[in-house]
Amino acid sequence: MELANRVKSLTPSSTLAITAKAKELKSQGYDVIGLGAGEPDFNTPGYILKAAEYAMLKGFTKYTPSGGITELKQAIAAKFSRDNGLTYSSEEIIVTTGAKHALYSLFQVLLNKEDEVIVPAPYWVSYPEQIKLAEGKPIFINAMEENEFKITPDQLEAAITPKTKAVIINSPSNPTGMMYNHEELRKLGEICLKHDVLIVSDEIYEKLIYTNDKHVSMAEISDQLKDHTIIINGVSKSHSMTGWRIGYAAGSTEIIQPMTNLASHSTSNPTSIAQHAALAAYNTDEDPNADMREIFSKRLELLYELLTDIPGISLIKPKGAFYVFPNVWEAATQNGFNTVDDWVEALLEEEKVALVPGSGFGSPSNVRLSYAVSADSLKEAAKRIKRFVINHQS
Repeated sequence: MELANRVKSLTPSSTLAITAKAKELKSQGYDVIGLGAGEPDFNTPGYILKAAEYAMLKGFTKYTPSGGITELKQAIAAKFSRDNGLTYSSEEIIVTTGAKHALYSLFQVLLNKEDEVIVPAPYWVSYPEQIKLAEGKPIFINAMEENEFKITPDQLEAAITPKTKAVIINSPSNPTGMMYNHEELRKLGEICLKHDVLIVSDEIYEKLIYTNDKHVSMAEISDQLKDHTIIINGVSKSHSMTGWRIGYAAGSTEIIQPMTNLASHSTSNPTSIAQHAALAAYNTDEDPNADMREIFSKRLELLYELLTDIPGISLIKPKGAFYVFPNVWEAATQNGFNTVDDWVEALLEEEKVALVPGSGFGSPSNVRLSYAVSADSLKEAAKRIKRFVINHQS
């Protein structure tokens, strides 16, 4: 059977591929340390679990409005007001089946064939594929490592063409953990306003920051930029709720309403029980992030010290998320490998440490390691990586 061209062009997820290989080795009895995780290694907080149980017992198990229940949209609006100083009405918010689906729906309603979306590289693996599925064209800007993997206004302006519809800004970033500050965002925003380019602000790691830097949303900077920005966020990372699949988008009703219409013909609605769990996540005075941030911060310090002690590996310390994105090109070439992908594959085969090659993120000299694992696992993984590098030195 001939399949649709749109799926033929998809690139398999590098994160899922390495995870699958690691699981295969584990099933064969090997002691594999997987550092590819894209989710916190903590259970969802107890008060959220209780809210889900209560919702089930009270019969909140039916269809909901396609864009999410009003109570949750109001709680999200209150979150924006409290955390970001932003005002959104319920009509300017859509609740989706995860932040990933919010992005997918956005591109489906936004893009026509050959419309361009600027994607700074390194990028999250699904951005280009979602753009292609909407028949759009991803245009990559290589963010330089010496600029903490952040694009400059000159780079952005040079990439804009008459076909440019949007630019994606992900801060803190997956895979780099880097953040844009207020001034950097303001300058990028001015370019977008000048050329009437929509800003897609992916803020899913907003709550996972380990420095004194404050998270800044592009929409906070001015009313003009707020009108030109769609914010993507969710409870997956902030409340350790990855499997609950609740995300959301906020912005102009001109875009949010078509996304809601699309949802009515695709998902019908996000899971009712998960929506009530997310409602509890936002309607509480508890800070579910505090303990998680403290633990992640300690793990980051530990992993940073361990990795920078390995020959041929260089690393800029991230400010947020739960990944490090070291450059291992020198180590790989000194170890006799033609590509970092080959080096990663050999590391998994020989030392049973699973990393994600940076090629899947548009940065073939790097690898992504998640520190959403125990400190003991990080120590053992670094020990094995160092042994592998030293043993292969020519």
